[in-house]
Amino acid sequence: MTGDTTGMSIVLRAAATPSAPGLLLRPWRAGDVEALLAAYQDPVLRRWTRNPVNTLADARAFLRRSRQGWAADRRFSFAVLEPTPDGERLVAHVLLKEVAPGRPYAEVGYWTAAPARGRGVAPRAVGAVSDWAFARFAATGLTRLELLHQVDNPASCRVAEKSGYVFQEVLPARPPFPRDGHRHVRSRP
Repeated sequence: MTGDTTGMSIVLRAAATPSAPGLLLRPWRAGDVEALLAAYQDPVLRRWTRNPVNTLADARAFLRRSRQGWAADRRFSFAVLEPTPDGERLVAHVLLKEVAPGRPYAEVGYWTAAPARGRGVAPRAVGAVSDWAFARFAATGLTRLELLHQVDNPASCRVAEKSGYVFQEVLPARPPFPRDGHRHVRSRP
């Protein structure tokens, strides 16, 4: 892993498994627009996201917010890629948000592109970002990460558990979330 204050040179890796290639996690780039738009064509992804990417302008706004989050050192958005014979393809997105000095917790969110579901991509990517977050922000007081999802999303429960997040509680529905949710927590080792 390497890094600078804007995050543009940070690269994380998740190891290969017997059934899946290794993953590369890096900040989003301008050249990711088409892959981002393609991922958001998936109706399953669209069902679970609050901010869908429908147009080229939406994709550019997504990438702009990603760069701004890195620059502010508070919101860290990773494109997750796996190798292909022609280069790399986008398979997921992991986000670390609400990071602030002195604040003991932050939140992790993610989505997985349709072709990558069920192959262990999300748990490995979430695990890699979680490990990075605890190492990167230990000195600022980060001791706990939370992963939240709606109760009717059992796949996210499985991802949380496989990523080392323990179920904590059911959260009541509140805007913008129409259903109750689950809070899973991972504590700093």
